Amino acid sequence: MSTHALTALSPLDGRYAGKVEPLRPIFSEYGLMHRRVQVEIEWLLALAAEGGIVELPPFSGAQVDQLRAIANDFGVAEGERVKAIEATTNHDVKAIEYFIKERIGADPALAQAKEFVHFACTSEDINNLSYALMLRDAREGVLLPMFDRIIARLRELAHANAGLPMLSRTHGQTASPSTLGKELANVVARLERQRKQLAAVEIPGKINGAVGNYNAHAITYPELDWRAFSQRFVESLGLDYNAYTTQIEPHDGVAEYCDAVRRANIILVDLARDIWGYISLGYFKQALKAGEVGSSTMPHKVNPIDFENAEGNFGLANALLGHFAEKLPISRWQRDLTDSTVLRALGTAFGHTLVALESLQKGLGKLTVNAERIAGDLDASWEVLAEAVQTVMRRYGLPEPYEQLKALTRGQGITRESMRAFIEGLALPAEAKQRLLELTPGGYVGLAEGLAREA
Repeated sequence: MSTHALTALSPLDGRYAGKVEPLRPIFSEYGLMHRRVQVEIEWLLALAAEGGIVELPPFSGAQVDQLRAIANDFGVAEGERVKAIEATTNHDVKAIEYFIKERIGADPALAQAKEFVHFACTSEDINNLSYALMLRDAREGVLLPMFDRIIARLRELAHANAGLPMLSRTHGQTASPSTLGKELANVVARLERQRKQLAAVEIPGKINGAVGNYNAHAITYPELDWRAFSQRFVESLGLDYNAYTTQIEPHDGVAEYCDAVRRANIILVDLARDIWGYISLGYFKQALKAGEVGSSTMPHKVNPIDFENAEGNFGLANALLGHFAEKLPISRWQRDLTDSTVLRALGTAFGHTLVALESLQKGLGKLTVNAERIAGDLDASWEVLAEAVQTVMRRYGLPEPYEQLKALTRGQGITRESMRAFIEGLALPAEAKQRLLELTPGGYVGLAEGLAREA
């Protein structure tokens, strides 16, 4: 079949292709190739600049620019050339090495440097740094900005509705009121915490040879401080240096990164389900779009599809992110190849995360608050003042306050009149009694408004 979007095996390359466009230059095979070339070129430049390798004198400024252009100008056509070389080598990283040698071999001024391309490196020296750069670029360029947009929209809603009283529900039953803004502020606080943790996750890298001991480096140039040189190189890429590895960087940082995204996604699943429920209760209305259909047979329906789509895609993403976090730090002895095929699926997990974030943002943008419906539920739930009344009774030493309110309210319909009659019969100081008599469910929100505005 053709490679038309309709024939794509994955919805990320078909139905959702447009939504994941920002991730294509990062997590595609082209993105991996591009960063491999970048790492190989920067390693060659660093070796020459070090000064202790007499056979590789420093490059001139023009030569540095020429070499960096191989990485900077790497496009799909260059990627196809790498694939053509790989068809012979049957080794993807070796194909990158040969591609670079091919590019510099025709220039007599650079040809002498050919055998220092991939010098003393194992494939994983290049791979771990390339994947680390991919994760860094995805975090800084895509994930954090998307989380920031979600947080900003939730904060906007929280502040706008900070003082709007809303019936709480614990175990699905009526409970002490909150405000709509405070409930959204809770999510803002949770997300900001996870955002900080994701931003702070170290992204480690190594370039220390076949089994992590600089064997080839030390036997060839024993006078060089390879540990210090490697650390400088890794950090020059904007990554964190890992001094202790086997053939592979152990991927603990990748696991931490995936866990951080997974935790943020879980919070957003919680949000999507809650918003879905509030839409069902009528607390939110959704903006209508001309031409949209909610059901193939029931014309009245306006379904919360954005929140359902978000929940489903967060679930798919987290299934993979959880697998990455559990599998990638495990490798037999000094290296096995199981991480290689798993790492290639990173883009799938982050693709579903991005689809979910886009859907959630779209859904949040379509919400309007139905204050009348929210107020109606509050006014029909006077039993939620039982907590207030029994707590004030405790202060003034009235007998069995909890038990009295339990007998009055548990499983029974309570009205404004029945609650006021109960309060009138209490032996409370006049000021305390009057405060309770003036209390309504909508006025019993504690410090919720202030908390919401501070979020």
